[in-house]
Amino acid sequence: MDHPHKSASEALQEIIHRNRCSEKVGVYAVCSAHPSVIAAAVRQALDDGSVLHVESTSSQVNQWGGYTGQTPAQFAEFVHSAAQKAGLPRDRVLLGSDHLGPYPWREQAAESAMHSACELVRACVLAGYKKVHLDASMACADDGRNGPDEETIAQRAAILCRVGETTFEDLPSGSSPLLYVIGTEVPAPGGESQAGAPPTISSADQVQRTLELFRAAFAEQNVSSAWERVIGMVVQPGVEFGENTIFDYDRQKARLLSCALPKHPALVYEAHSTDYQKPKALAEMVKDHFAILKVGPWLTFAFREAVFALSTVEREWLSRSSGVRLSQVREALDAAMLRHPTFWRSYYKGSQDEIRLARIYSFSDRCRYYWGDATVQQELAQLRANIDASPPPLTLISQYLPLQYEAIRSGVLQLRAEDMFQDHIRTVLRVYAAACRM
Repeated sequence: MDHPHKSASEALQEIIHRNRCSEKVGVYAVCSAHPSVIAAAVRQALDDGSVLHVESTSSQVNQWGGYTGQTPAQFAEFVHSAAQKAGLPRDRVLLGSDHLGPYPWREQAAESAMHSACELVRACVLAGYKKVHLDASMACADDGRNGPDEETIAQRAAILCRVGETTFEDLPSGSSPLLYVIGTEVPAPGGESQAGAPPTISSADQVQRTLELFRAAFAEQNVSSAWERVIGMVVQPGVEFGENTIFDYDRQKARLLSCALPKHPALVYEAHSTDYQKPKALAEMVKDHFAILKVGPWLTFAFREAVFALSTVEREWLSRSSGVRLSQVREALDAAMLRHPTFWRSYYKGSQDEIRLARIYSFSDRCRYYWGDATVQQELAQLRANIDASPPPLTLISQYLPLQYEAIRSGVLQLRAEDMFQDHIRTVLRVYAAACRM
């Protein structure tokens, strides 16, 4: 899917047009700020000749740094630097903002939260983000128990769109115009289901109502010209995951929703929380016009799998070697989570043993928030150094990282720690690339 003469935005619009013409093509969005995940995604895009589509959430990256400590400008530079280092042209990188709205400031009154959200829109556009998910669906402090109604959600989204359009006018001429994703039935950022029941599939009737509300709100804010650049709509196709549960896509149950897309604007559905879906299900979703697939936790889940596997290899290989300090990644990660339980405490219930397992192994992958901890980083560096300085025998790689063993034997992968981490992450990315026909 090489696009030598198109910008990343134009390539995405072409994919959406082809999908609406019933071609089985789509695009996946990498929703992660993890360096190994981004590096793996760059490699995958290079091999596929495709666009690298990376998104950050408003909690993850914002004007105050978010939980990653990065502003939109810093995140954009981080992604572009990773792409440039690997030889991926800048015009093959598409940056998007996920859940851009008042969510990080939802404990404030709506006026204050929206002011901060508008500042974030401006920061993202100035940083070169081209795809903006307008999400004003979350309740602010003064919205009442039931949260904002659909009309209010649409009006707030249109205000954010106006800021985006106004900011875009400050960019150099020739810049690709902004693309937008809308919706009112938006899953919470992070993609975790708290309930034991499968999510309710969005109704077909709701699609038309949402479009009418948003179209009217855009007109009220004098951004009707942006309406034709609304390329996606967030709905609930019935997919979700939780601590140890995956709710699989059922295309029969989603059939009415799949058929409910309007002629204008010619948009597709954006599916959130598609992590851990079966390859066949992802391909069916693309065919059924859920053509933008978001993936995040599954990628850092795969990174954690590879790190733990290689640390086991390290202990088998080097535990009796004098003068070698074994890494303590697992212990450092758990200690960091216990020191700062903010990102997992409200998500996991049960006995101490159940919570202990969930902290590390849950599909929710709340440990992804802790890879940047200084002590964890130090232990990861020790693991990489130990493996690279004294490569283990292939017999151990075969035991604990069998897919990477096959790749090494085939001559397409080097026996280096970081290469093996990224290759294991790419086992997930290849599933998405295949589903999107990349």
